[in-house]
Amino acid sequence: MIMSTGNTPEHADPAMSPAHATGLQSASASAAAPHAAYADQVHRAAQQSYSRKDDHVRLANSQHEAENRNSFDDVRFIHNSFPDIAVTDIDLHTDVLGARWELPFYINAMTGGSKQTGVLNASLAEAANATGISIASGSQHAALRDSSLTPTFATLREHTRGFLIANVGPSVTAAQAQQAVEMIDADALQVHVNAAQEIVMPEGDRDFRDWKASIDAIAETVQVPVIVKEVGFGMSQATIRYLYTTKAAAIDVSGKGGTDFITIENQRRKRSEFSYMTGWGESTVLSLMNVATVDNDVFGQNRPTQEGAERHCSKPQVIASGGVRTPLDVAIALSMGAQAVGVSGHFLHTLIASGTEGLIAEIERWKQQLGSIMTLLGARSLTELSRTDLVITGETAQEAEVLGISLKGYANRSVH
Repeated sequence: MIMSTGNTPEHADPAMSPAHATGLQSASASAAAPHAAYADQVHRAAQQSYSRKDDHVRLANSQHEAENRNSFDDVRFIHNSFPDIAVTDIDLHTDVLGARWELPFYINAMTGGSKQTGVLNASLAEAANATGISIASGSQHAALRDSSLTPTFATLREHTRGFLIANVGPSVTAAQAQQAVEMIDADALQVHVNAAQEIVMPEGDRDFRDWKASIDAIAETVQVPVIVKEVGFGMSQATIRYLYTTKAAAIDVSGKGGTDFITIENQRRKRSEFSYMTGWGESTVLSLMNVATVDNDVFGQNRPTQEGAERHCSKPQVIASGGVRTPLDVAIALSMGAQAVGVSGHFLHTLIASGTEGLIAEIERWKQQLGSIMTLLGARSLTELSRTDLVITGETAQEAEVLGISLKGYANRSVH
């Protein structure tokens, strides 16, 4: 996302944070605290939220000035000396949430909620519209609290005719989630889950007991498909199994390897006392392997035979994001089962460094290079790409072995 301001709940809203609700309501209820003092308290909390958004953009961009090694570097395609196809044979389209996307990668959740981030949103949407890719909004909590901030998000729809995804966290009500969808005339809704970020965030939530019930209520209520999205900490097999029992239409595994929100929030703390938690979570590649393992257990050959076992599960679509730096990373994620791939930090950094035209040019380069990679692999479509052979080594292979995930199947897919 950007991950930066993008998936940050604005906890100055009393309706969205139990901790802040207690403090603000007690201030309001106190006979000794006049209404003006209460209003001033809300205003200060709101200003803190807006400045946090700009901080997140700055800190996230600095992380991506040098895109480091991550789990995608543990995966390589086995070379095909005779691809036997032409670049013109390649079909890059994918079907996501009932819609046809001409490109299988998109601009993932970024930002909004301040003057600066509203300008960024307009530019991101212009680039999406010019290149025909989809785009996701950053967290819209700020505008749900303060309607004057709505234009910083509504500008997305004003600048693109393409597939647009709204964004809230599980701390909002189902009605607020629907309001976020209507705010930008969205085609789908991301519900971001970010417990690790909240724990380190100085003003973050500390109570996550209602998150599952909230996601269920949102999925039941909103009138567009719901994506449950991590914010850069990946998804375990247990998390994926749970999400398969919900009404989520898709999951975005969003693993570590890109913007690290623990690092961002730790830099905002006076003593930076959570530095030892940098790198928390599962990588994007390992998360996709977890999805494949759960799929096999729930729907494949290892499916339980006992009466009623897993019968309540459904198969949501899988989206991958987190640490995507190049078209090769996109190809790897697609080959490992993702229906689409979200890109945040790299596109944000490109926009800041090179402007809207520079981002448009970069997206066009990615489109051409992804087609070239698929040609080299002899894969005409995403379905054929998912049958190409992969070698997985390094830390990812070590972690997979500990989790009991077999790697041999990835290296021999083309022969089956």
